[in-house]
Amino acid sequence: AYSERQDKYALSGHSHEYESCHPHGTHLHCGGHGEHDHDEHDHGHDHAHEDNPWVDLKSRRFDVRAEYQNPFAGIEKIRARAGYTDYQHDEIDDGQAETTFKNKGYDGRLEFVHSPLAGFEGVFGVQYANSKFQALGTEGFLPKTNTENLAAFLIEHYQWNDVHFELGGRVENQTVDAEGSQYKDFDDTAFSASGAANWEFIPDHIASLSLSYAERLPNAQELYAKGVHLATNTYEMGDDNLAKEKSKNIELGLRKTDSDLTYSLSTFYNQINDYIYAHTLDRHENFRLVKYAQADVDFYGVEGEVRYQFTPYYQGKIFADHVRAEFNNGGDLPRIPATRAGVRFDAYFLDGIHGGLEYIHGFKQNRIADFEDATAAYHVVNFDVSYDKSLNEQLSYQVYLRANNLLDEAYYNHASYLSTIPQQGRNFMAGVRFRF
Repeated sequence: AYSERQDKYALSGHSHEYESCHPHGTHLHCGGHGEHDHDEHDHGHDHAHEDNPWVDLKSRRFDVRAEYQNPFAGIEKIRARAGYTDYQHDEIDDGQAETTFKNKGYDGRLEFVHSPLAGFEGVFGVQYANSKFQALGTEGFLPKTNTENLAAFLIEHYQWNDVHFELGGRVENQTVDAEGSQYKDFDDTAFSASGAANWEFIPDHIASLSLSYAERLPNAQELYAKGVHLATNTYEMGDDNLAKEKSKNIELGLRKTDSDLTYSLSTFYNQINDYIYAHTLDRHENFRLVKYAQADVDFYGVEGEVRYQFTPYYQGKIFADHVRAEFNNGGDLPRIPATRAGVRFDAYFLDGIHGGLEYIHGFKQNRIADFEDATAAYHVVNFDVSYDKSLNEQLSYQVYLRANNLLDEAYYNHASYLSTIPQQGRNFMAGVRFRF
């Protein structure tokens, strides 16, 4: 398979006066070296133009998949896939590419589906990825890095009466090599394990419990960032002494899977030690000084969805989700999304025509971290229509049109670094998708 993407879009909220911002210890300095750093912005930059910088993005990806049935005793299938990605985006200012980001990488996965063994069915395998990243130009805030990941995994299933068990494990080694003697290379190993039980206690009603332990390794940006990042209106500082995250997680769920009325409800709790996050140290207007740091935190929340099939052609649903995230020593984590609730109606007509109308209400987010602003509640209405056609058993296509934010609401995404910049207004998207 081959996919290609080309985008051009503005960097919303950017101000040229931010380009000279830099840290003095834990404080942000924007402007001259007078007594009031945040009030002086004469840094010799030409402000005659008003155009925002914009991004010219190009991405290509090649994918190959293969499967071999019954290769030898004990193995039912061998599945393999490999991919190559060539990504580049230029940040254009005054008609010139000020900064260019490049990321070239390849990845592969080899899976072995084994025959049932003592009632267990599952798959084991290995996965590999290698990516080379570089940021070139006046605002390249990352050194050239090479990240390599090698992992082995195992996933198993077991059915016992009305209970379905799932077990999994993964071990992964990651190395990050940074160009430059001032940087310390990273090399560490992470381990994850999980178990789940799904109990169909009455027909079509399933209660679930999942427990997991997971470790996450820091990425190159968290380790080595140093400089202005236009896309997020931040000056970022990495830390090459970051350790891996360690989390203990539990999730409870209840769902109904058949009949006209179906639903799914779940609640979760995550206890994370050494959680890696972008800690805001200072702020000037909408520009922030952030340093990647670690802390012990707790995440917990609920989400749910109820669907009803009115007729074979008409379906409705209501949905909601809520999450909280707190430091163990008190206070709220930054950029945590607001609670949402919504309703959606779908209509399926003859000859492959489908239409959907959706309303989402986002609640006010006033549980905020230092240097954050509360974000107001909002209302968003979206509409989509599509036409699906099968040409034969292997080839089909879809033509679609999506209209988002029909009310042209000026609303804000608290989870974004640009939480003070309105989200996209009324917009339309049309496309064609082929499946083969």
